[in-house]
Amino acid sequence: MSCSDHTLLHSQSENGHDIAVDIERSELYCCSCSDQVYDLDFDKVVVAKNIVDMPSKTRDSVVDDLMRRSSKRRRLNSVVDLDLIRSKFFVWMRGRRAKSCYPLGLRGLNNLGSTCFMNSILQALLHAPPFRNYFLSERHDRETCRKRSSDQSCLACDIGVIFSAVYSGDRTPYSPAQFLYSWWQHSANLASYEQQDAHEFFISVLDAIHEREGKERNPNKDNGDCQCIAHRVFSGMLRSDLTCTTCGFTSTTYDPCVDISLNMDTSSFSSVDVANKSVRPNEDTGRSTLLACLDLFTRPERLGSDQKLYCQNCQEKRDTLKQMSIKRLPLVLSLHIKRFEHSSLRRTSRKIDWHLQFPFSLDMTPYLSPSIVRNRFGNRIFGFESDEADISAEFEIFAVVTHSGMLDSGHYVTYLRLQNQWYKCDDAWITEVDERIVRASQCYMIFYVQRMLYYKANEDLSCAPMPSRRDPFVPIAGCC
Repeated sequence: MSCSDHTLLHSQSENGHDIAVDIERSELYCCSCSDQVYDLDFDKVVVAKNIVDMPSKTRDSVVDDLMRRSSKRRRLNSVVDLDLIRSKFFVWMRGRRAKSCYPLGLRGLNNLGSTCFMNSILQALLHAPPFRNYFLSERHDRETCRKRSSDQSCLACDIGVIFSAVYSGDRTPYSPAQFLYSWWQHSANLASYEQQDAHEFFISVLDAIHEREGKERNPNKDNGDCQCIAHRVFSGMLRSDLTCTTCGFTSTTYDPCVDISLNMDTSSFSSVDVANKSVRPNEDTGRSTLLACLDLFTRPERLGSDQKLYCQNCQEKRDTLKQMSIKRLPLVLSLHIKRFEHSSLRRTSRKIDWHLQFPFSLDMTPYLSPSIVRNRFGNRIFGFESDEADISAEFEIFAVVTHSGMLDSGHYVTYLRLQNQWYKCDDAWITEVDERIVRASQCYMIFYVQRMLYYKANEDLSCAPMPSRRDPFVPIAGCC
């Protein structure tokens, strides 16, 4: 072990790979590789330490679960992850900005064993302005919730604990072990000591919050009108129009959604794919834009001959055009880029390594139902419900979840935009980065918030600790 100021110098004085222990982050660090390294026995000790403070009734079961699960640690590709290695070398070799001067709420999350998928999504949730305001103002009463259902774990309660810890002013990395165990209880099919998909984790967390809060607040309403915090922040409404190509009759349906999954145009790919390999297109075909993905999502699609639908006007099955649009926008817009493809027919899987250009400011007006329908029928005047105009269509980016590496072995990292400065959240590591690094990253999920809420959130941020949990928004003089 050695101090962080000259750890790398030890690797230059002797042969071999010196291993240092980062006490704050509970990580092993290779001085020669300038990267984190992983050891199963070391991880077991770290996880056991993290659950010491859990309630005694759950502690034994947590330990048993963790020790039973196999470890499938990530192996970072040396070429793809040069940015990761360089950034950590930069952290050690250059004087860093004092952590105490980072915006309030920037706190690393310890990796508890291939849990970068969880940490990356948690960082995005912790900095989603309306979601953050709800938990910091203690709208979810943990004491009341525990009394109401003492025998059942509550993911919303555990998220509230994380919010309190992260916004307490403490800068040492936090270990969300209790939250991980509660999530395992809720999503048994995803409970394993292995890497999981960040998008699936995001959906499962919102579902868990909805199951607890939704039933209590509005047991007789569907998700579209649900008043739980998950749906109040992330839920929007999609419109699907099915048009008969023979008579022009259109059938319209509406479906609530908490995110929008966008396809990338892969028509230029070869028909021969290798199972579990990453697809690497050339420079001419390996670029796309977020606006092109949204255009593709809202473009009319002719359904195949085997997908003919029954037309109420023709009274028989006809060829159909399908077109998607957005009827109602959420407060926080989460966009999922489909980079992982699985073919059950050919029994192959692949990752699409295309570079996606995305704007920091996004106007969603062209993709709203009024715009889509007017474009379809020309300048005719149509009446629409008023709820499209209730929410602004102008958004600002605040979080980007990225995935680097191959399909079956990769790493998730989150970039946060706070006060127009970008920060890289790599598990326990928090570093400032230039926006060019963010634009060049391989985005997997992109989070936007309404522009008004983004600027209001920047006004609320402070780099000083919170005064007390009872009054979390009292302004305090900053430290920088």
